[in-house]
Amino acid sequence: MRAPGCADVGRPRREVRPRWRLTIAACAAATFLILVPSAALASGGFPARGELDCNGVSTVQKPVRQSMNCTDIRGVAGVDNANVWNSRFYDNGTYIGHDEPDMTFLSSRPGTGNNVTWTERIPSDPSALPTSTNPGHDVTHWFELSPAPWFSMAMCDPNSYPGNSCTPQSDANAPSPSCLGPNPCTGYTGGGSAFMEMQFYPPGDPPFVDSISCDDSHWCAALTIDSLECRGFGFPSCNSACEEPVNFAYIQRDGVPTGPAAPQASDLQSFTPNRQTLLMSPGDVVRVHMYDAPVPGGRGQRAFEVVVDDLTTHQSGWMQASAANGFATSSFTTCANTPFNFQPEYNTAQKNNIVPWAALQTNISTEFETGHWISCSTVAGGPVTFNLSSTITDATYTQCQGLYEASAPGGDGGSTSEPTDAYCYPAGDTHGALNTAPDLATGCEDNVTQNGDLDFDGNPYWADWPVGPNPTYNTAGSFLQAPPTSGPGTGGRAAGGPGGANGQYSQFFIQTDVALSESTCAGPAGPGCAAPPPNAPGHFYPYWSETGGPGGCVIEFGNVHGPGVNDFGGDAQYGTDQFTAYGYPAFEGPVMNNTCGGRGGNHRR
Repeated sequence: MRAPGCADVGRPRREVRPRWRLTIAACAAATFLILVPSAALASGGFPARGELDCNGVSTVQKPVRQSMNCTDIRGVAGVDNANVWNSRFYDNGTYIGHDEPDMTFLSSRPGTGNNVTWTERIPSDPSALPTSTNPGHDVTHWFELSPAPWFSMAMCDPNSYPGNSCTPQSDANAPSPSCLGPNPCTGYTGGGSAFMEMQFYPPGDPPFVDSISCDDSHWCAALTIDSLECRGFGFPSCNSACEEPVNFAYIQRDGVPTGPAAPQASDLQSFTPNRQTLLMSPGDVVRVHMYDAPVPGGRGQRAFEVVVDDLTTHQSGWMQASAANGFATSSFTTCANTPFNFQPEYNTAQKNNIVPWAALQTNISTEFETGHWISCSTVAGGPVTFNLSSTITDATYTQCQGLYEASAPGGDGGSTSEPTDAYCYPAGDTHGALNTAPDLATGCEDNVTQNGDLDFDGNPYWADWPVGPNPTYNTAGSFLQAPPTSGPGTGGRAAGGPGGANGQYSQFFIQTDVALSESTCAGPAGPGCAAPPPNAPGHFYPYWSETGGPGGCVIEFGNVHGPGVNDFGGDAQYGTDQFTAYGYPAFEGPVMNNTCGGRGGNHRR
């Protein structure tokens, strides 16, 4: 896959090996439209750093956090412009797809699209430190497997794709079915849509601003909302300054963001935990309630809110995506921010109630973002100094050396799919002036220059995932998640929000967009369209399982199988390539009845 220049428009494609980090040539207005007035930007219209583009390739602003976990964007078959080629989306000429295995829950019951509660036990890591000497059998911690397990919900955003008005909590916002596939559609009626990810961050690889973790011993969490500033079928027009703006705020015990939440204003404090940041320990059982809540002092205003109750420590944290907390919507034409109360987009969780621009076909889901870490024996290509603010710098490396990297096609550093492995840090790094807890392992995040592990040689594509609820010598324990519930209950802030402890979701299905990042998956049922990816040297891909217990059953993810476990056929659960139906490589399994009922919080141990 390569990003097209103007001379490529309309020509048949033959090359399938990716060249992921190319710059788009200046193109005719008919194929590429830059909408931000250059004079306004040159005069200092935005801070030098922020999160105008979650993928870090804004034409007017450098990112604050160097490795955001962004919403993956779909492609469209047969479309060839500066933003889409070969059924993949490019942000300013950079392929930004990555790997998101997902379990989506469905229900036609009112309220299931906007009021959901998850209960889960946070996993523990092995007591031994990570190793990098025996791929497939190394000691592996959660930060090496997933930088951000998350729960999702669609949000109304009239400035986000497709740019239409949006009535909160209404199924009338659903996109026209004709616009969900590869054929050009007209009369698009879907509401403007943003993607909320309630993300958890594992311990062991701090600092969060340029790595993965808040510290070496606790999990933390944040509310993130990604929008897409593109228009038209096949995204012919995107604002190059703010293609995927992201609002971000930690879950806080006092509900106050650590720094500015809006994309235009994010700074180092936005991504630095403080004394009020909710920290959770491995083994804690937590309840996560996500719903539309009154805005304190807002005179009838409402906004989306996340409440996290740690049932083990009896601490709670919350965050509301409100204008009062600094959340903002971004102008498609100028990227300027307008303070905004984000609210859930849909009433129900029916199958077509989705974020129409996202690669995942989902609203209510649990997901384990993966494919962002590779263990190294040493790091090279540096040190390279970069700025985190006007006064704070850090040093990183760009190349991984070791058995994992050597296992990839082309050998150590020889793969053409990844120009670098950055950002890379040695074990023990305390990150200069940031003075963090030391990194527990030598490795690379492998998601900056191309936003994913495109040669699939990192730890997530080896069989080092959890094999059960508790850690072994070399594998971490699994998350134990009760199926989501929706309806009135006991959750919510002390101020009086409704909970979600009653109604079950009747159905679910399993999906993954891993094939988007496989260069040899170039069309319907292509040779590279498989899970595990054919080029993965570890020949492994994690999967979902259900296990029974006294109060019902729980969901696990990783390499969990055996007696008493329903693993849905292992990787067969991801179903078939939906290229013909959707116009881009995506695996989707059949819709199944949710028989995993029972009470949340009764976890197998």
